[in-house]
Amino acid sequence: MSTMKDFEHFFETLIFNSRWLLAPFYFGLLFSIILLMVKFTKEFIHLAKILLHAEGSEIVVGILNLVDVTLVANLLLIMTFVGYETFVSKIDTGDHEDRPDWMGKVSFSGLKIKLFASIVAISGIELLNAFMNVTSFTSEQLAWKVGIHLVFVVSGLFLAITDWFEHDH
Repeated sequence: MSTMKDFEHFFETLIFNSRWLLAPFYFGLLFSIILLMVKFTKEFIHLAKILLHAEGSEIVVGILNLVDVTLVANLLLIMTFVGYETFVSKIDTGDHEDRPDWMGKVSFSGLKIKLFASIVAISGIELLNAFMNVTSFTSEQLAWKVGIHLVFVVSGLFLAITDWFEHDH
């Protein structure tokens, strides 16, 4: 009987410690933020170069691209923090004054809502970008972009409603 209990304890410890297999994934997400920083810098330099001779719509599209990259970077950071704290280990920052208020308080359910909100915002920016360059797209391409955006909006809304029901009851 003791041997079975020892095996059970060993197996449960192994399963519990396997959560650390996720740590490299979160490291990869942090590295992805560095890649996005390179993309942001490239876009910013391009925007600065065309600033004086560009049309207003080109500047707006360039700024929307910067916002788009920033939203994706924010999303990656939130996913890294929440995912790591939910599935691997608590992040011990002590009483650091710069610790974000939401850190340690956003649940996996809250992460899903933030994820969809970010996806809808990114999709909205892409749609606005397409409308700013409407002559570059066929009506079918624009219809697909609008349709995909609406799918994201409706999916996010259903997710939020489902989450609300789950927490309300």
